Amino acid sequence: MSASADHAKDPERHIPVLIDEVLDALAINPGEVHVDGTFGAGGYSGAMADKGARVFAFDRDPDAIREGQALADEKGITLIAGEFSRMEQLLADRGVTSVSGVTLDIGVSSMQLDRPERGFSFQGDGPLDMTMSRSGMSAADFLNNAPEQEIADILYRYGEEPRSRRVAKAIVEARPLERTGQLAGVVRKALGHKPHDKKDPATRTFQAIRIHVNRELEELERGLEAAEAMLEEGGRLAVVTFHSLEDRIVKQFLRNRSGSEASGSRHLPQLQSGPAPTFERPAKAVRPGMAELARNPRSRSATLRSAVRTSAPVSPRRTQDRKPRS
Repeated sequence: MSASADHAKDPERHIPVLIDEVLDALAINPGEVHVDGTFGAGGYSGAMADKGARVFAFDRDPDAIREGQALADEKGITLIAGEFSRMEQLLADRGVTSVSGVTLDIGVSSMQLDRPERGFSFQGDGPLDMTMSRSGMSAADFLNNAPEQEIADILYRYGEEPRSRRVAKAIVEARPLERTGQLAGVVRKALGHKPHDKKDPATRTFQAIRIHVNRELEELERGLEAAEAMLEEGGRLAVVTFHSLEDRIVKQFLRNRSGSEASGSRHLPQLQSGPAPTFERPAKAVRPGMAELARNPRSRSATLRSAVRTSAPVSPRRTQDRKPRS
């Protein structure tokens, strides 16, 4: 998870989540080409560069690109404005057709969360924006125009909000909504909020709307397949997620691509069916230890999954070929 503006200016102040474990999974050799799909404040990219990697870093947030340029220049990192799901084309434009490693740190960054004007958090009041690229449909656009049933569906699907219909009804009745404080207040009133509650009831709603507005899960699916296509034989994929919806996609992808979707009896030979595995059996999932949790409470939900690329060709079943969601 990335950092604030101060962190971007002073990278020594920001230590990315599970950085040692990510570097272990990447096993960087000097001179290798590596991709950081989510530059943020540059913590992972800087660490990769320090290991001797030639780093290409992506971010769709123009603030991250602008504020990270000084660090990129210092470390010899190539910063690319754009989604990591487009890495194949954007790297090909720069003469890169294969890489030794891809790292993805999924979700909203600390830099985005800590700035009320970005509208990602209910901790400080700001405009109801939530767009990572600072363009396209904002959270306010969606909430003030979508049908009540659609809002309820999004809250249930992406926020796993059990009382999504009640919240959606309250949102529609409170229109127009323009500020994060307004939305948080509507959700808290609809669900009930006690000061001693461990988790703010608005958390699930904010997560769901952010994921929907930025199409985060579709971006993750396409990004995993782009990484699969870009990684050379022996290349390493490392993905850090922060909630169960993201982690489920990564876990399922690696199971499917490693041929470990379903194992037969250990007494019978394994039957080969479908394409050859494009990844070796994934490493065991890694989560933060006590020291990291004490240093960075936001890491509590982080999960690292990693795997090594085989020599098998990429399967033709690509999400990029699916019909876009309307």
